Amino acid sequence: MDVATALRTRRAVKHFDPSHEMSDEEVDTLLSLAVESPTAFNIQHWRFVLVRDPELRKNIRAVSWDQSQVTDASAFFVLCADLKAWEKDPSRYWSNAPAEVGEFMIPAIQQYYENNEQVQRDEAMRSCGIVAQSMMLAATSLGYQSCPMDGFDFSAVAELIDLPKDHIIAMFVAVGKGTKEAWPKPGQLSVADVLVKNKFA
Repeated sequence: MDVATALRTRRAVKHFDPSHEMSDEEVDTLLSLAVESPTAFNIQHWRFVLVRDPELRKNIRAVSWDQSQVTDASAFFVLCADLKAWEKDPSRYWSNAPAEVGEFMIPAIQQYYENNEQVQRDEAMRSCGIVAQSMMLAATSLGYQSCPMDGFDFSAVAELIDLPKDHIIAMFVAVGKGTKEAWPKPGQLSVADVLVKNKFA
């Protein structure tokens, strides 16, 4: 499937076939495509919590407005970010780069993030947004439907998955075989409505 088709056909599907299972190979393919996404300084903040335990999924659903995608999707991810990834052996992010590139980039990581928690959080959330879209497009290309999700108690879910203190939850991504068509697009703004040329008037 070409990228344009995936972008035009991807929709947020709310109803999944709970009996369908994705193979480990399909999940691996989905994630291997997703992690090709870009991140600032190549830090790759994202952490994918793949929740397969049925009881844990029920508990998450209970604090997620009873949204059925939590329990019915074939693959259910709590998409998290490591806020301190920037300081955890940053040389590994540039291990395959030419030496002179690594010598410049690795110190720049610390200069940019150190003592700036707002930047750390903002960058991590941007990274998760990018990778979530990649996950959903990859799912579409594999013949699956998906749904990005909020509408849950972030603190309660963090406790349920034993989220480390230096991580945050960005969103859920549910992937599976849809059983109902998505609603018609409710009202996409035109490019003219969202494009600003040079400056805001």
